[in-house]
Amino acid sequence: MVRVSVVCCLKLLLLLALGGVTMHVPDAGVLAPLGPLRLDGHLSFHDVAAAARDFGNRCSLMPAAVLHPGSVADVAAAVRRVFQLGERSPLTVAARGHGHSLLGQSQTAGGIVVRMESLGSGAMMRVHAGADAPAYVDAPGGALWINVLHETLKHGLAPKSWTDYLHLTVGGTLSNAGVSGQAFRQGPQVSNVNQLEIVTGRGDVVTCSPDENSDLFYGALGGLGQFGIITRARIALQPAPKMVRWIRVLYSDFASFTEDQEALISADETFDYIEGFVIINRTGILNNWRTSFKPQDPVQASHFQSDGKVLYCLEMTKNFDPEEADIMEQEVGVLLSRLRYIQSTLFHTHVTYLEFLDRVHSSELKLRAQGLWEVPHPWLNLLIPRSTIHRFATEVFGNILKDSNNGPILLYPVNRSKWDNRTSVVIPEEEIFYLVGFLSSAPSASGHGSVDHAVSLNDKILDFCDKAGVGMKQYLAPYTTQQQWKAHFGARWETFERRKHMYDPLAILAPGQRIFAKASLPMSS
Repeated sequence: MVRVSVVCCLKLLLLLALGGVTMHVPDAGVLAPLGPLRLDGHLSFHDVAAAARDFGNRCSLMPAAVLHPGSVADVAAAVRRVFQLGERSPLTVAARGHGHSLLGQSQTAGGIVVRMESLGSGAMMRVHAGADAPAYVDAPGGALWINVLHETLKHGLAPKSWTDYLHLTVGGTLSNAGVSGQAFRQGPQVSNVNQLEIVTGRGDVVTCSPDENSDLFYGALGGLGQFGIITRARIALQPAPKMVRWIRVLYSDFASFTEDQEALISADETFDYIEGFVIINRTGILNNWRTSFKPQDPVQASHFQSDGKVLYCLEMTKNFDPEEADIMEQEVGVLLSRLRYIQSTLFHTHVTYLEFLDRVHSSELKLRAQGLWEVPHPWLNLLIPRSTIHRFATEVFGNILKDSNNGPILLYPVNRSKWDNRTSVVIPEEEIFYLVGFLSSAPSASGHGSVDHAVSLNDKILDFCDKAGVGMKQYLAPYTTQQQWKAHFGARWETFERRKHMYDPLAILAPGQRIFAKASLPMSS
């Protein structure tokens, strides 16, 4: 077991700097108190610039150092030492998963970024598939969901709930909610966790569950990293199907589109995944699908004209094993017969379960090849009550968004009863509410494809929601003042604040969320 002290690291960096090697030299006065800290992993200073970037690509907060933990004990030791330094120390700690935050939430200015993927090795995963108890996997907080899937599939099992993109860390999504097209049936990922291991803001390692340290357990789920760093999670599993029937259809009428979605998510016998997309002024949409989907009726599909219309795509899947393909086809036929989509727009394909769940990664590889992945992503994610979704759609898709968006627009309903209301996640009060995601990219410095243009549209949407009393809540909210966060949490703010004072009293953790500030640091209010 290799142990490297901070003092040794600082001496090495000084020698390199004197030798003419260019690299970031941290503020020795800030990090010197960490000198006695001994680690199984190491602190680094050459990669601080990378830790100051994220998927949003709109915010850059330079840390003093990056911790590559070799063990959970390293995470605890670093946080405990910062806690012991007290209020006068400017050091804070941010856990960084795969860096998919949108506005610096996984960053810390002048603090320590913990690279959680250092704790994400597959060897640290343990799948329990015993016949006498529900199956689960113990996964490191820094493990990518795609690697969790690979490991559990070896046992014919898989987690119940997903995000659309699997190259995110377990701790990262559980700190938010983790939502995809299975959430209407299985709930978000935070509703499918049996146990957590957490390093609190005091540096304590705490195991918690619904029956043990339950206040911390529910607080950390969706808690935006405010109460502790999730270092391990016990995730519920179910038998994994081998294949997926993947279907897309189009609507031109918003009322039919939403009513069909709501009927599907409320039915006992239904699809396994249901999501919706809004398509504004997109030409040749069916031609784009033909590379991977087959039309049910090629002749009818060839005559479909989409130009100039706002269309709504309903995307559904049915899981099956090859020996049950005939039964699956019958079930799908019955379900489709109840829907009011445009008949000529029925497209479908068969893929493996793994291929479907990892579908966004295929798009990522194409965008990376075109240099369009590492661009700013001014995303806006909203949760809209069912009672106001039509008013919202009329204004947003009829007036505010006049042209095609630089990225997908998601719109699909979920059932509130599938969300555990004891977690920190804030959602609308109605039983059915819609996730609406404007997943914009901004590849241009000016014009239609710029950050300014996307942010302007986002602001117009938010302004309308506020003035029209839509009753929305933001998901992955980019608030920058505590007053905004108080409004976001509403009546739940008191509980959230109490948990912060209990588990992270010095406000050391997750400063990039801009909810609480360390006593020695200024903060907007």
